[in-house]
Amino acid sequence: MEDDLSTTNRDQFQTSADNVDSSTDQDALWSFRQQWQKELRSTKKSDVNELRQKSTDSTSKEDSSKESNNDEDIKERATNLFLAGSEMENSGKFYEAIQYYRQAVQIVPDIELIINRKIKPKAVHEEYVEDEIEETSETVNVGTSSDEDEGKDDEDLLSRIQRKASKKLTLCLPKLPKNGVHVGELPLEIILYILKWLVSDQLDLRSMEMFSQVCRGFYLCARDPEIWRMACLRMWGVNCGSSPGNYKSWRSMFIERSRVNFNGCYISKTTYIRNGENSFQDQFYRPWYLVAYYRYLRFYPDGTVLMLTSAEEPVQCINLLKHRNARYPVLTGYYRLKDDKVILIIQRQTKSSLQDNKKSKKQDMLKKTEFIYNMEFQIRSKRRKHDQLQWDHYSIVTKPKKGEETVTNFELRGPQYPPLIFSRVKSYAESSENPLM
Repeated sequence: MEDDLSTTNRDQFQTSADNVDSSTDQDALWSFRQQWQKELRSTKKSDVNELRQKSTDSTSKEDSSKESNNDEDIKERATNLFLAGSEMENSGKFYEAIQYYRQAVQIVPDIELIINRKIKPKAVHEEYVEDEIEETSETVNVGTSSDEDEGKDDEDLLSRIQRKASKKLTLCLPKLPKNGVHVGELPLEIILYILKWLVSDQLDLRSMEMFSQVCRGFYLCARDPEIWRMACLRMWGVNCGSSPGNYKSWRSMFIERSRVNFNGCYISKTTYIRNGENSFQDQFYRPWYLVAYYRYLRFYPDGTVLMLTSAEEPVQCINLLKHRNARYPVLTGYYRLKDDKVILIIQRQTKSSLQDNKKSKKQDMLKKTEFIYNMEFQIRSKRRKHDQLQWDHYSIVTKPKKGEETVTNFELRGPQYPPLIFSRVKSYAESSENPLM
């Protein structure tokens, strides 16, 4: 009996253990199924989102590509219309050209700016490549040429530059492409008018020569014969004639013909020895003094001349001659050119009041004395063109209010009348008041 009971209990315990194990397995299986279903749901959602995102991206890309293609098509159409209008304009059909331009601008308002940005850098690069090729070929030709080719004058240079400039559409080109308007795109008339202001009524031809060293186009503008003709007419007046005459050009006349310079002043330094008075302490001691003074002359194109005699150095005196309406002690006069000479007439008046003792109640009597300086100089070229004035004649006419007129002539021999040497003053040409007319 005991064995049967133990066997029965063992079977019951085994059965309960099996039931516990089966329930545990079912719970694990159920939890596994739940987790597996969650993972399936999340995977489906992510796949759907990815598919939606891919479809959205593809749709946006297609739309953007379509929009870009549409923009390119629109720009291409406007470009074709604008270029067609340009061809019509070049062929003389202006009405048709306006129609094409109007259609192009209606499609793309800034089509002209877009085309210029595309064409100009390429054109600039091509122009510079052509210039480099031409300069290289010219260098090779010059290196292998004979002595006759090496001795070409300025006219040959001008003709060569004119031949090269005739192949270009603009006066000059920028070295690097720029978005703004370059000076080379200005009309030739505007540049020539600017040059007239640069030369001004003071005939500052040196500044224009510096302007010509920038490029070939500016070189051609600075060789404009009308500007040089006006400069010669202002220099010599009717005496310059209606044509250059024996000179090759108006520029050659202005450079080679005797004249005075305006962008500075002529200066001479005179020194002499003067004896002094004997000392009251030592009767045998007699001092000697070395005296030095300067004479300044400045000429203006309108015929005015300024003269100053002073013991001061040029640094302190050149500013006194900057304006033609100068004050004392600067003297004002007039000059004229005659062949290779310049003739000056300068007047000076002195006023001194003398009081009559017998008539003290009456007004003081004003006595005036007028001095007229007559000077003639010969124009010479030493180191530079027209840089020296050699004394040829010097006299002073004294005209008192009461009395006879007296003339005093001076001998120009010796070191007391050295030639006047031209010195350029930068401040004299720093501004222009009127253009060359």
